Amino acid sequence: MWGTWFGGNSAQRRKDAPKKAILDLRQQLDMLQKRERHLENQMANEDKKARDNVSTNKTAARAALKRKKQHEHSLEQTNGQISMLEQQIYSIESANINQETLAAMKNAGAAMKTIHGKMTMEDVDVTMEQLREQHELTQEIGNAITSMPITEPIDEDELETELADMEQEKLNERMLDPGTVPVADNVGRMPNAVQGEGKSKAQAVEEDDEEAELRKLQAEMAM
Repeated sequence: MWGTWFGGNSAQRRKDAPKKAILDLRQQLDMLQKRERHLENQMANEDKKARDNVSTNKTAARAALKRKKQHEHSLEQTNGQISMLEQQIYSIESANINQETLAAMKNAGAAMKTIHGKMTMEDVDVTMEQLREQHELTQEIGNAITSMPITEPIDEDELETELADMEQEKLNERMLDPGTVPVADNVGRMPNAVQGEGKSKAQAVEEDDEEAELRKLQAEMAM
């Protein structure tokens, strides 16, 4: 009831009108096509009667040809009606498709208008510029993070000095501990008198070895 008052039913009827018109036209077309086939059969029958009686009964043959001509005239009219109905169905279908396409395009336009809202090209340009600025800022921050050292650089000279001090401390400890100081170091650090005594003992040992080698050689020659 409310739909009728506010035109709801009339709008639906307008929407369904093309479909109903096409349905009615197709029903009429189907009836005409059946009539077409019937007339063609009638023409074939009358033609056969005329041929069968053409030699024996010319009156019957003439009557059969007359009925055939009438059927031909009716068939021509029927064919014309069929062509008109087919053209009307095609036209209505095309118009209906055009209407539905236009309605879909209008809906698409309204949807795009709603999506864009108050958006303008100026807004788009401002947004894109902001995005570019943020992208550049991100790159600058990344470069700063990767290029800035986390700790202070090590002073190589200070490191070498500290290593030299450690080596000197280790050497001093070895000098204070006689059990770990090398013989060469002890000899180098002995007083001159002690060093001379050590050399004399070494020379005596060396001379004894030489004499022993000579005696051994003499004994071998005497044999």
